[in-house]
Amino acid sequence: MRDTEPGDSRQGFGEPSDRAGHPDDPSEWRHETAYVNDVKLHYVTLDPNPAAVDHPTGAAPLVVLLHGFPEYWYTWRHLLSPLADAGYRVVAPDLRGYNRSSAPAGVDSYRMGELVADVRGLIGHRGAPAATIVGHDWGGLIGWECALREPDLVSQLVVINAPHPDVYRHRLFRSPAQLCRSWYVFAVQLPWVPERLLAVDGYRLLGDSLSQTAGSGVFTEADIERYRAAMRRSESLSGPLNYYRAIARETVATQLRSFLPGEMLTRRTVERPTLVLWGERDPVLGLELLDGLDEVVTELRLRRLPDTGHWPHLERPNRVVEKMLAFLQ
Repeated sequence: MRDTEPGDSRQGFGEPSDRAGHPDDPSEWRHETAYVNDVKLHYVTLDPNPAAVDHPTGAAPLVVLLHGFPEYWYTWRHLLSPLADAGYRVVAPDLRGYNRSSAPAGVDSYRMGELVADVRGLIGHRGAPAATIVGHDWGGLIGWECALREPDLVSQLVVINAPHPDVYRHRLFRSPAQLCRSWYVFAVQLPWVPERLLAVDGYRLLGDSLSQTAGSGVFTEADIERYRAAMRRSESLSGPLNYYRAIARETVATQLRSFLPGEMLTRRTVERPTLVLWGERDPVLGLELLDGLDEVVTELRLRRLPDTGHWPHLERPNRVVEKMLAFLQ
């Protein structure tokens, strides 16, 4: 299911990914490849605007943008250039399993520890000790876990419609509404059936899931076709779906441990400056997931976006950029 590219040969770190670009994309969006944590990660990167930094551009702050399901780096199209123009080095990878990045076999390859290690490797690959991590959906969950597990990697954290993982686990089995909204997580646990359904009729389900969770006109037909092409290009459809299988196993294990004598569900604390942007009309993540967030984040800035669904960075990109830059600067 993967089209081989000349840029796939392992000739070095940061090598260009040949033929990865799209004729409609700006020429300054460079496609490169990193080999970290035993996987190949394709990413798009932009250099900072020299006029916006007062030090060598190679030392400009690094911003890593992590996408969700069923996306790839292209979801950040409205943020890439504004962040670079503001003086940031920008990196938007395809997460493992997606588009031009490796899709290692097995559910265990998509456990959170591996996903955090990918981010650690990518930050080191770009020559930075730490980075601002921006994540949406699954990328937001990974961002939370980076700040919780390896806080030295994270200078600042921006999360877009992704719950704190411990708050989510706590709420999931105590909120019938959120449990119903999370039906798809349970459906994906079936073997091979979700892969078949996802590929039916030219990945029609992928397009439907995008358009039905966003406002009218957010995803054009051209956009949806690019997402479909990226999913077709992936090495295996099991990769993106294994994220849900891995997190379900970890969640069940955590829940079971909480029933042991002397054990209880703990809620870990993020001790990095954190901006949470939340579209209030998200059909899959309820507003109750924001309750108590200030108790698990020491430096929290919460910005709720009414009239916005699951995709604030695509539905209200100018507002998201404005709030992000105000926070980062």
